[in-house]
Formats: sequence, structure tokens, C-alpha cells
Amino acid sequence: MEKIRAAVVGLGRIASILEDDELREKPCTHTGAIAANGDCILVAGSDISGERRNLFAEKWKVPVYENADEMIAAHKPQILVIATHPDSHFKYCFLASQMKIPVVICEKPLADKLKDARKIARLSQVKDGTYNDVSGTIIITNHERRYSQDYIKAKEILKEGKLGAIISVSAVLYMGRTRRILDMLWHDGTHLADAIMFLTDSNLKHKRTIGAKLTSNKGTAWLEASLCGEKSDSEIPVIIEIGAGRDHLVFEIEISCEKGRLRIGNGVYEIFESVPCPYAQKFRSLQKTDGEFKGPTGYFANMLKDAVACVKDPKRIPVSGAVNGLKVIEYLQSVKAWKK
Repeated sequence: MEKIRAAVVGLGRIASILEDDELREKPCTHTGAIAANGDCILVAGSDISGERRNLFAEKWKVPVYENADEMIAAHKPQILVIATHPDSHFKYCFLASQMKIPVVICEKPLADKLKDARKIARLSQVKDGTYNDVSGTIIITNHERRYSQDYIKAKEILKEGKLGAIISVSAVLYMGRTRRILDMLWHDGTHLADAIMFLTDSNLKHKRTIGAKLTSNKGTAWLEASLCGEKSDSEIPVIIEIGAGRDHLVFEIEISCEKGRLRIGNGVYEIFESVPCPYAQKFRSLQKTDGEFKGPTGYFANMLKDAVACVKDPKRIPVSGAVNGLKVIEYLQSVKAWKK
């Protein structure tokens, strides 16, 4: 069977360079995932930077182009990865739809502006469980935790009700000593917000911000929010802590339930269940029943498998579609626009 042709626009860290990080689970980039997938073949790459083009060509042994239009016309990819800056995502998603590329994998955030995120979502419109024939292009948003086996397992545990109903959610994001809180929110908070919505099958609604200003690169901001299910009028309280000035990285979500607690994040996977308290009669305590996720998460590999499945089945709804990316941008924009 002929292999599915894949090409990449934007040849930076997440596209290719991070594959050289010896500590990361592999594949950990878009190109690494393409190279590791037996159904695909990497045909070309494109970037405005000559240095990045040279690095990519040397590593992956494929043609490189300065102009994405020229690359697409020459190689007719069936999967196009867009790993450029968010302000160009709509430009390349629109180009892909115009040139009839079946599937796009677009980096997060889906766009840097809400209006552009909405335009991208309309290019890949969903109605009644199938795609409308708007452009013929399915757009996947790289919210990689939807494809990560530890998050998938955590979602199954919550859904089966073993821990009881979800009562509240808290999350923490620290991503460096000098970065602005707002930049952390838009760069890494995209993953955090989407992961919360994925795990709970709900939408985030911002209520207020307290603490440090979002434009500050010092201190801590707390984002108060709620989770609203599409089929429920009840709301679950959420608090997200975003802190600057730390010399370490933290990405964690804790979900408190009636009968237990689930904690997940970078290097973290813990399940606690309610048991009779060993210290006092007639009370119950939490006991850790699972504290390790074993095996690879397959986060990038599974995302590309989803893209391949979408090429083979044009009516498939991707695990992380443009509509999911739009919901995150709607939340982030509401945080940015909130006034006391």
C-alpha cells in the first residue's frame, strides 16, 4: 500500500529539534512521529529560516523550501503539520484547505486571536457527528495530552465513577523564572486548560483573576473558574495557579472527588481512594492505590495515528479537533479580557 505523504511547515523545536533531547520519550516531535509511523513518509519541510532548513534537510534527508506554497504544490502532502508561530496558523490552515490537503495537524494555541481561531474551526466544521463539506480538510489541534496514555487512563477512571462525582479541580503551572504569567498561560496554559476539559468532559468558564497581574513576570496569579458540562446545569469550581519567579517547571492537575482524588501532570500520576481511617474511629482517609504510570505515553505517536486514520476516513472526528482548540482560545481570551 502506498504510504501517506506528510510535510511540515515551521522547522523549529516542536517540529524537529526536540528529537535530540535525550531525556524525552520518543517520538517527541511532529517529524519524529512521522518517521516512526509505518503508514507515513516524510516528503518535505518548509521554513523561512535558512538555518532551520539546513538543519532539517541534514537530519531527515528530504527537500526543504522557503515557500510553503511551492512545497505543497511539488509534493502534494496528505498530512500537513503547521508548527509555525500562532499568528500564522490561520494563513497556513487556509492554504491547506485551498490546496485540498486532507488533514492538518496545527500546533497549539490554535491561533493568537479569537477571530482567527473561529475561522480555523469553520474550515473544519462539525455537524451531527460528521464533517460538513466546508473545505474537505480535517484540522487536528496539538493538545497532546488527549493522546497520552496516562491521561486517557485517568479519564477512564473518572468516567467509570470509581472515585465518585467530581467536586473540585485545582491546577498549578510554573514555567520558568522570568517569563510573564500571560505568556505562560498562552503557551503552556493551553495544554493545561485543554487537559482539564478533556478529563472532565466539560468547558472552562473564567470568573475572576486574583494575585499578580497577568503582565507581570513576578509573583503568582490565581484564575478562578468553573467547569460546565454540556448536558448539566451544575458547575464544578476550578482554581488554576500560575506562578513566575520559579527556577523549576510544574504542570499538575488535581481532581477532588467524593471518594478519592486523582493527581496527574508532568512526571506525576497518583490515585487516592477513600478507606477507613487508621488514626481515628468513624472517619475515613485517603490512601494511595496507584502512584505510577508504567510504559510510554505515546503522545506524539498516537496523535499521528489519529491523523492517519482521518486521511483514511474523511468522516472521522479527530480526538483533538479544531473545535477543541477553539474552546481553549475562548477560555484564554476571557481570562485576558477580564476586568475587576
